[in-house]
Amino acid sequence: QVQLVESGGGLVQPGGSLRLSCVTSGFLMEYYAIGWFRQAPGKEREGILCISSSDSSTYYTDSVKGRFTISRDNAKNTVYLQMNSLKPEDTAVYYCATNYPWGLASVYCPDPNEYDYWGQGTQITVSS
Repeated sequence: QVQLVESGGGLVQPGGSLRLSCVTSGFLMEYYAIGWFRQAPGKEREGILCISSSDSSTYYTDSVKGRFTISRDNAKNTVYLQMNSLKPEDTAVYYCATNYPWGLASVYCPDPNEYDYWGQGTQITVSS
């Protein structure tokens, strides 16, 4: 059973930092891409960042470049989203997802609409 579980969300002041974790199970994470997405109230879900099986990262939105980074620890079946210089407009529910079973060992990240399995999400609120 494929599962993705996000954690690390919460309330943070503008300019602060958070690190989200996405723990995966039920598939060999090392061979697949993991992406982070977010959905703000009243808005469509937005792709943020992806990391491929070869550790190549792709930004799906320019709004987080220079502030957010992604990394993976295959031994822990975990992908991290490091978020710095947080802004109120980063407030959203954050989700991780995988393109398993597609794109086995691909060096590239998939398109944002090519993810099949999703976590339940974790809330990030950036406010003073």
